[in-house]
Amino acid sequence: MTVETRNQIEENIVTMLKTVFDPEIPVDVYSLGLIYRIDLADDGQVDIDMTLTAPNCPAGDFLFEDIRQKVESVEGVTAVNMKLVFEPEWNINMMTDEAKLELGML
Repeated sequence: MTVETRNQIEENIVTMLKTVFDPEIPVDVYSLGLIYRIDLADDGQVDIDMTLTAPNCPAGDFLFEDIRQKVESVEGVTAVNMKLVFEPEWNINMMTDEAKLELGML
């Protein structure tokens, strides 16, 4: 995989992640800082580590599956392995400034 191809696929993955919203929060999971790691292998396999705003988040299963399906739809991605992690614990400082502004925190 060329550097240009890798960069384009990674950009498309981030774009797709920005279409996934927690049903309780009007901000996408990427801007919320819920995505801790995206690792794209040369064979197109993507490993994603993500967290939730709270361990008992009722939308967790929905978010997990929505992310997996949307990232699998990105051209060049052959498989998606999702891992739910809770360390480090998520906090509002992980959000982008745009997300904080959207939620009235700035």
